[in-house]
Amino acid sequence: MTDQISRLLAIMATLRDPVRGCEWDQAQTFATIAPYTIEEAYEVSDAIEREAFDELRGELGDLLFQVVFHSRMAEEAGHFAFEDVARAISDKMEARHPHIFGGETGTMNERRWEDIKAAERQSDGATSAMDGVARALPALLRAEKLQKRAARHGFDWPDHDGPRAKLHEEIDELTAAPQDEQVEEAGDLLFAAVNLVRSYGIGAEEALRAANTKFERRYRAMEDLAEGQFDSLSLDQQEALWQEVKRAERE
Repeated sequence: MTDQISRLLAIMATLRDPVRGCEWDQAQTFATIAPYTIEEAYEVSDAIEREAFDELRGELGDLLFQVVFHSRMAEEAGHFAFEDVARAISDKMEARHPHIFGGETGTMNERRWEDIKAAERQSDGATSAMDGVARALPALLRAEKLQKRAARHGFDWPDHDGPRAKLHEEIDELTAAPQDEQVEEAGDLLFAAVNLVRSYGIGAEEALRAANTKFERRYRAMEDLAEGQFDSLSLDQQEALWQEVKRAERE
C-alpha cells in the first residue's frame, strides 16, 4: 500500500512539474480544483447509494487524487505536504476516540462525539456555537447542522408540534409575501421544513435524495407508458399515468 501511495504522489509531482508536467494540471489552483473535489465526493456517494462497488473503487481513487492534488499545491506553496495531512487526520481520530486510544472508558455516541468536537472548536478560538459549520455544505445539510448546534444549547422545540406549526406559518407567509420578499420567505419555509423533519430524527438531505430518486424513477416509468407521446398528453392524462405508476409500485 505504501508503494501505491508513493506512486500516486510521484504521478502528481510529475503532472505539476513546471518543465515536463501537464499544462492543465500546472494551471490549476485550490479554487479551480475545489469544484472537482466536491463533484468526486458526490460520485462516491452515488456509487454507494447504488451499491455499485466496482465503480466505488474507482470513485474513491478519484477522491483520493483530489486530496493528493490539493496537498501537492500546498507543498509547492510551502504550507504543508500530504504527510502532514495524513498525520493531522490520524491525530484527530485518536483524539476523538479517547475510549479507544486515550485510556478512557465508555462508548461513543453522537452526544459524546459532538462534545469532543465542541471542545476542539473552543480550543481553536471559536466564539459562537455556529462557528465551524462550513458555508460550502449543501443548503439542507447546513440548515440541519445549524439547527443541531442551536439545539445543543437548548434552542429547540420540545416536540413535533412546534416545528409543524412553524411550517404552516411559513407557508402562509410565503403565500402573502410581495414578490421582492418571496425568496426570503421561501428560504424560511425550507428551513422550517428541515426543522420538522429533524424533529423526527430524519436527515433532510438523505430524505430529499430519496424523494428525488423516487420522482425520477416514476417520471421515467410514465414516459415509458406514454411511448414517446408524453409531451402531447394533457395534464389530466399525465396525472393518470402518474397514478398508474404509483399503483404498479404498490403492487
